[in-house]
Amino acid sequence: MSRWFGACMAVVIGLSVSFVPSAASARPTGAHHTWGHRKVCHPTHVQKVAGCQALVVTTTPGGVTPMATPAPTGYGPSDLSSAYGYPSPAGTTWTWNGRTVAIVDAYDNPNAAGDAAAYRQAFGLPPCTTASGCFTKVAQSAKAKLPSGNVGWGQEIDLDIEMASAVCPQCKILLVEARSASFLDLGAAENRAASLGATAISNSYAGGESFFSSLFESYYNHPGVAITAASGDSGYGSAYPASSPHVIAVGGTTLTLDPTTHARVSEVAWSGGGSWCSTAFGQPGWQQGLVTADPSGYVCVNRTVADVAADADPQTGVSVFDTYGSSGSNDWFRFGGTSVPTPLIAALFSLAGDATHNSAYPYPARWLYTHPSSLFDVTTGSNGNATDDCYPNTGDPYYLCHAKAGFDGPTGLGTPNGTAAF
Repeated sequence: MSRWFGACMAVVIGLSVSFVPSAASARPTGAHHTWGHRKVCHPTHVQKVAGCQALVVTTTPGGVTPMATPAPTGYGPSDLSSAYGYPSPAGTTWTWNGRTVAIVDAYDNPNAAGDAAAYRQAFGLPPCTTASGCFTKVAQSAKAKLPSGNVGWGQEIDLDIEMASAVCPQCKILLVEARSASFLDLGAAENRAASLGATAISNSYAGGESFFSSLFESYYNHPGVAITAASGDSGYGSAYPASSPHVIAVGGTTLTLDPTTHARVSEVAWSGGGSWCSTAFGQPGWQQGLVTADPSGYVCVNRTVADVAADADPQTGVSVFDTYGSSGSNDWFRFGGTSVPTPLIAALFSLAGDATHNSAYPYPARWLYTHPSSLFDVTTGSNGNATDDCYPNTGDPYYLCHAKAGFDGPTGLGTPNGTAAF
């Protein structure tokens, strides 16, 4: 559960670790044990306020105590690069590749720089320091002070930075902290990220879509920037800004790897991943005509979430180093939720650079839809409810809640399979 801290309690902790985890220590053990998980941010039902979409694995099913360990227990950078076919991120030196991944979150994590340094050292990634220009933390405006700290959002910040690091360690990382979780403040942070030259902007948060959502669209309308947004962790249901036609909506999967080669063995739609037929936004041109027939006869004619997906199931979650929400020396956690793939996909757009450097694709989401064969098509799994009726009063619109060949709601066009789709 999130805890509020005054700014006076924020203390930057210097960290270093001397070990590099073995391949075995980075294997999720979910295949042999069913872990519980909980949200790290308070669920929000307030209009015009967002909640982060990170889920932390707990010590018992249904428990609230995070599973904190002295060594990684989830997937690490080499696992993700092997599964998703992008170049190994390991290296000893940092040389900027000209791209910047911005992380937009609410509140402050005073330990963010140190936690990221520890994560990168543990997994053999090149250092990313403020002194080198690799890591920068700013407030939502040039005149604003850094916000007060919040443990739940602070863990979200660590997760986002470390996932961006796992994919694009030669990118600059820009952390923009909003003073609250309101869309007005998060939107101001979004604008600042774009003004500071971000190639991609990751938004691992969501609020319910409503008629208010259109009031915030200007914040997410930055042509040439790959803006990603989490589709949510509650199955079929509205999630904004994922439903914005200006962003790349990121869904979730359950990813199983070969324990020896780290290669992808299977990937299915995660039961908690979000999907949605928007009631507020029309369908962008690149989504039109994707689904022409459905068992129910229903076709969503508005914006459909998601566009693309990646691992989000806490049972097959990722390792995150976090001292802000830990005690003692047990600083490794396993995280899931669509907060995991959202920065991962943003970093892939920066790593590849194809969509963000092509003026023919002012909204990089369109690039995905012109390169579907470069993605891994997820064809099984569902995020529907017990009756499989994910769209009220219309029977069973299969593709909105079930993965299938081609485009579907939970996984969009598919998951990464190299960098050509980005």
